[in-house]
Amino acid sequence: MGWRDRFGLRRARRRGKARFDRPAEDSDVKALIDFARSRTGVEFYVEPETFATGTTAVGVAHDGEWTRRRVGSPDVIRKVARKLAVPVYDVLVVGYPKRMREWTARNKRGLSLDD
Repeated sequence: MGWRDRFGLRRARRRGKARFDRPAEDSDVKALIDFARSRTGVEFYVEPETFATGTTAVGVAHDGEWTRRRVGSPDVIRKVARKLAVPVYDVLVVGYPKRMREWTARNKRGLSLDD
């Protein structure tokens, strides 16, 4: 069974608002799974579809490191999160975690966690 069948990407490719973005692919979902498995304290944050982009999910680790990938629909990342036992939040309701902003600021300046 392929990723699309397992996580519902095929159903998630309905025509929506997004017009300029490419659709979610197996590699997008796999990247989020790999991120969650290789780091501790990962949480997923679902970002809504916009005119320019489809639904995306942000994986945030305990130290604030993060990655964003297309997921097609919120149901896809919820299935992944359930399988991995990882919490999933709606970013419009809870916002982004402070540690994510701090990690981004540190990396823009080129600092590590030890600095």
